Amino acid sequence: MAHTSQRCSGQLWQAEAKTTAGHHRLSVRLQRQGRSSGGTHRRQLCTTFAISEGDCRHLVDTAALANSSAGLVQPFPRSACSLVSPVGEPVAAAYQRAQGSISAEEQATSQAGPSARGATAYVNLETGDCHGEDAAVRSLLEAGVSRVVVGLRYPLQHRRGEGISALRRAGVTVEVLGEGTLSAGDEAQANAIQACLQVNEALLHRAATGRPLSVLKYAMTLDGKIATSSGHAAWVSCAESRARVFAMRARSDAVIVGGNTVRRDNPNLTTRQEGGHAPVRIVMSRTLDLPEDANLWDLRTAPTIVMTQSGARKAFQDMLRARGVEVVQFDFLTPDAVAAYCHDRGFLQCLWECGGTLAAPAIASRVIHKAMAFIAPKLIGGVRAPSPVGELGNVEMTQALTLCDTTWEPSGADFLLQGYLPASGGLSALQQRLARADSQSALVNEARHDAHSESEQHTWASSNGARTALGQQPSALTAPPKPVEFFKAWDEWGALSNFSPHPISMPEGAADSSFTQLQPAGNSGTPAASSNGKAPAQHRLWRTVEHYYQAQKFAGVNNQDAFAVIDAIAAADPPEEAAKIGRATQRASPELVRPDWDTAKLFVMLAALQAKFKAHPGPRKLLLSTCRYAEHFV
Repeated sequence: MAHTSQRCSGQLWQAEAKTTAGHHRLSVRLQRQGRSSGGTHRRQLCTTFAISEGDCRHLVDTAALANSSAGLVQPFPRSACSLVSPVGEPVAAAYQRAQGSISAEEQATSQAGPSARGATAYVNLETGDCHGEDAAVRSLLEAGVSRVVVGLRYPLQHRRGEGISALRRAGVTVEVLGEGTLSAGDEAQANAIQACLQVNEALLHRAATGRPLSVLKYAMTLDGKIATSSGHAAWVSCAESRARVFAMRARSDAVIVGGNTVRRDNPNLTTRQEGGHAPVRIVMSRTLDLPEDANLWDLRTAPTIVMTQSGARKAFQDMLRARGVEVVQFDFLTPDAVAAYCHDRGFLQCLWECGGTLAAPAIASRVIHKAMAFIAPKLIGGVRAPSPVGELGNVEMTQALTLCDTTWEPSGADFLLQGYLPASGGLSALQQRLARADSQSALVNEARHDAHSESEQHTWASSNGARTALGQQPSALTAPPKPVEFFKAWDEWGALSNFSPHPISMPEGAADSSFTQLQPAGNSGTPAASSNGKAPAQHRLWRTVEHYYQAQKFAGVNNQDAFAVIDAIAAADPPEEAAKIGRATQRASPELVRPDWDTAKLFVMLAALQAKFKAHPGPRKLLLSTCRYAEHFV
């Protein structure tokens, strides 16, 4: 039996390596056949199931379910899980609401209970949690799921393939759409692939291009004008089209405009809806020649960031900051610099609602990935009437940029054209680009492993030589690692984020410097005694560090409204909702904020992080692993 297990493991590794390299073959894998009386899994060699037309239908439905949170929360990797019994009966289905909330797999298996045993799980996006945790994978294994059908490998490299490998190592049969044997028709497969790609198109673009998905939206007349010669533009499109734009804003991290749009239109750039996600409003202006009374400086409905060049109108910058507007300065302000900043900030999708003056350089620098054009059945005329895109330098029709994967559809009285620019190439091209990167990464890792195996001293030099032998630049291996960043819970180091789904138990009341000496409650939930010998404080369980941090802004304030805000934050499900409540209240009702907040917030954060890393082994292990990076940054 030991010999068989070793042989199985070798075949399993080979099958995964070939899949990563982009080869499609019927592989030999391990399938869990149940549990023995001793609790161990019995494994045997078996061939993989072919993905059927029914499997494809379930994946399409699961992808649609994953999209349920679109517009309600900030963009994040959208995932859902559907459980189907061996006889084809639906057992349970769930989707993840927002970053930092309970995974779809955990929710679905909890709903199903014993009915999950032997079921097939359909996931539109590869199973996995924020780095350092395995709750989603563990929930499928503990529930007794026998087969998992994956619509899309996780695009970001730090998690790509990890969930699939973990499930296969545990003996679960895993099928990946487009990578195995198919018994379904071409149309069923194409529909399922498109559905899974579409629901996470922003994540695909981020992974393949290193930038957020940037969508250029505009409305124009039938003769290609976005305004009259005088600049009047209200309204080019119909009410139905404008409603779609509002919905698109709610599905984006940021809405970007230039200074001309602010001066000419004085827009609000809001979603015009109650609740839901409010994107950041970004204004690009090199000179800061902007009005002092612009609607965008009113932060009651949404935050605003002004991006400019270093040293521009310092007094105006001070005025903006006094109103709560964030100001970001660049040595040289360009569309690509802004897109890079948005990527580093963790944004997945940016909606560019700028005029032709800014649209042209954004397209020319390959920042824009997708166009969303509303075409109204109107004629304006006018030689000087502006068009959606300014000068691109094209002098022949052969130089025109051709969109791919275009779609036409009515939008009220208008028509909506959408398509991908060459900077994107379309979703299928992005997926193929990631598959090629997988293949190249596998070759480099194999060469690195061979070089390292020649000596017990695994030096950077041997890895560098391996890469040089492949004709690649050695600097990537010799350079120090990038700084540890965790803007989002789904980042590589996301378990360190305030938004990661790790609850903490903290003492009631307003935290101050003495709270760092209080130990969090044990696993039993019993409050631990403080180190100063006083009676143990009453504890409260908070869903995330962010919940606790936002609530502490109002702790200790003897005001019923402050008490209500704290309870509302505690009841919020995703941490971003807790942050939204806390930040909005802080802006609108500063009198509810505790007077010592500017100094106390450091102690609050320290106490919360101590509680988190003491209570959860996953984040604790991840934090300790950063020690190996210290020598590069000290």
